[in-house]
Amino acid sequence: MASTTDTAPPGPAAPGAPAPPAPDDPATLKVVPARHHARWVAAAAVAVLVAQFTHGLATNPVWEWHVFRDYVLSETIVRAVWVTLQLTAYATVLGFLLGTVLAFMRLSRSPVLQTVAWTYIWIFRSIPMIVQLVFWFNLSALYDRLGLGIPFGPVFWSVDSNSIIGTIGAAVIGLTLHQAAYAAEIVRGGVLAVDEGQLEAAAALGIPSLRQIRRIVLPQAMRAILPTAGNEIIGLLKGTSVVYVMSIGELFYQVQVIYGRNGRVIPLLLVATAWYVVLTSLLSVAQYYVERRYARGADRTPPPTPLRRARRFVRTLRTAAAQRHRPVVPIKPLGDIR
Repeated sequence: MASTTDTAPPGPAAPGAPAPPAPDDPATLKVVPARHHARWVAAAAVAVLVAQFTHGLATNPVWEWHVFRDYVLSETIVRAVWVTLQLTAYATVLGFLLGTVLAFMRLSRSPVLQTVAWTYIWIFRSIPMIVQLVFWFNLSALYDRLGLGIPFGPVFWSVDSNSIIGTIGAAVIGLTLHQAAYAAEIVRGGVLAVDEGQLEAAAALGIPSLRQIRRIVLPQAMRAILPTAGNEIIGLLKGTSVVYVMSIGELFYQVQVIYGRNGRVIPLLLVATAWYVVLTSLLSVAQYYVERRYARGADRTPPPTPLRRARRFVRTLRTAAAQRHRPVVPIKPLGDIR
C-alpha cells in the first residue's frame, strides 16, 4: 500500500499559472560584478609608492624644510618672481602680436609675404632659445650703433646700441622673436579651422576684410587657438629660466646665486620648483576660464566650474546635516485624527 506522504510526480501546470523559467533563461542568472584584480593591485602599488615618497619628504633631512621656509617668501625671491612674470608678460603680448601678423602673412596670396613669413618661422624655430638670447645680448659686437635714415643712404640719427638695448631689452627681444615663430603657427592653425563659408557670407554682406578678421574669424578661431596657446605660455614661463645666461635677476638665477653662497642646493631648488608650480597652476586656471568664455557660442550648457561643484557639494552636505538634526514628528493613526 502506498504511503500518503509520497509526493506526486509533477504534472502539467494548472491553467492560468505562470510557466516555470527555463534553466538557461537570462532572468534566472545571477549577475556578478566584474572583478578587476589587476586594477586593485596597480592602485595598491601606486598608493605604496606615494606613501613612501611622502614619508621621504617628511623625514629626509636633506630637504631642509626650515631653509625652504626661510627663503620661499624672502624679498629677494619675490623680486625675482616679479621679474619672471614681467619677462613672460612682455614676451607673450609682443610675441603673439607679431605671430598674428606672421600668420596672416603666410595665409596671404602674396608670394613675397608668404616667403618672408615662412623663412622667419623656419629660422627662429631652428635656432635654440639660448643661442638667440646670447646673440641679442652681444648685438653691440655686430652693430655698435643703431640709426634712422634713408635705406642704402645717409643716416640722420644714430645711437649707441648698448644704451638703447639693455640686458632686459635683449632678453625681451630674444624671447619675443622666438615666441612669435611658434605663435604664428598656432594662430594660423586656428584660422584654418574656421569654415570658409563664414568668410564667403561676410564678403557677400559687404563687410570689410579687416572687420571680417577682427569680428568673425578670430573669435571663432580662439577656440582652436587657446588650448595650444595656453600650453605655449606656460612653456614660456618656464623658458624664462634660460635668461640666467644673461645674468638677469629672474627666479632661477637668484636661486643659483643664493645656493652658490650658502651651499643649500636642494632646498633652494625646491623654492624655485614651488614658485613655478604655483605660477603654472594660476595660468592653467586662467586658461580654463578663458576657454570657457570663448566656448559659449558652441556649448549652450557648459558644465559647472569646479568652484560651482564645490559649492553644490557643500550645499548638499548642509542640507543632509539639517535633515539629520530635524526632529521626527510621529504620524498619528487615522483613528486618532479628530
